[in-house]
Amino acid sequence: MAPSGAIRSDLTTESRARRPKPPRWAVALALLFGSAGGVGAQFASSVNVVEVYATVSDARGNPVTGLPKEDFLVRENGEAQEISTFAAGQFPLSVAVALDRSFSMAGERLATARSAARVFLGALRPDDESMLIAVGSSTEVIAPLSRDRAAQFAALASLDAFGTTGLHDAIVTAIAAIQEAKGRRALVLLSDGSDRYSTATAADALARARASDVLVYPISFGRTRPALFAELASLTGGRSFHVTDARRLPDTLRTIATELRNQYLLGYSPAKPLAAGSNEWRSIRVSVRRPDLTVRARDGYIVR
Repeated sequence: MAPSGAIRSDLTTESRARRPKPPRWAVALALLFGSAGGVGAQFASSVNVVEVYATVSDARGNPVTGLPKEDFLVRENGEAQEISTFAAGQFPLSVAVALDRSFSMAGERLATARSAARVFLGALRPDDESMLIAVGSSTEVIAPLSRDRAAQFAALASLDAFGTTGLHDAIVTAIAAIQEAKGRRALVLLSDGSDRYSTATAADALARARASDVLVYPISFGRTRPALFAELASLTGGRSFHVTDARRLPDTLRTIATELRNQYLLGYSPAKPLAAGSNEWRSIRVSVRRPDLTVRARDGYIVR
């Protein structure tokens, strides 16, 4: 994150007393979402804060809500950290939906993908922002980031099959595009196959994901799932899916939308001070004190 300005108020003492006190989660979000940028946040108090989004699920993969801060453990480079900021529930969301439109998607496959993307967009909150990206021989933004669902539905309806699958290039481009947005950022990627004729490599795609703080949800509904998909999800704290029956694709998108509505935000000031510009990689491990639950979160960040 870029530096946020000092928080100042011109309210009188009397008017402050009359004003309702905001909930703790709102205060946390006001601090953490002051501006868009990387994982580290530099506040006016000169305290570096690292933010991590975590998804907690039960044995069936359903989101678990209502956990208190005391249930969470955060380790950076193996060292326990004190959680200074904690929030759960609804957070501002900016999400990119990238659809494979290559010739192999022509016909029923593309129609199913369009329908599933529409289901996902419809499951977002009204104040969530989203954008649509078409993946083919080139990567094209067909609906810019906005809350205008009608325009996004129209863009989906007009999307036709064209080109080959430049998957690696699309991942790099889509992550860069949504990284510029504010708040929590996510990329949902739907593709039926592996990369064809990208300039970027799989390693380039992973490096771009590692340098960003975008939750990546890759969905393969072809006969195989590219190994890259599981790596992207694990690295960023997202989740990968392999859908062998295209008719189940809408349910998969509903699952992702539900998960994005039920996450936890953990913030901490690293015990080891951050050296700006060092490009140091620091690992993150988030866990809970209940062995029956599973936690997914990004596995680290680069100190900018």
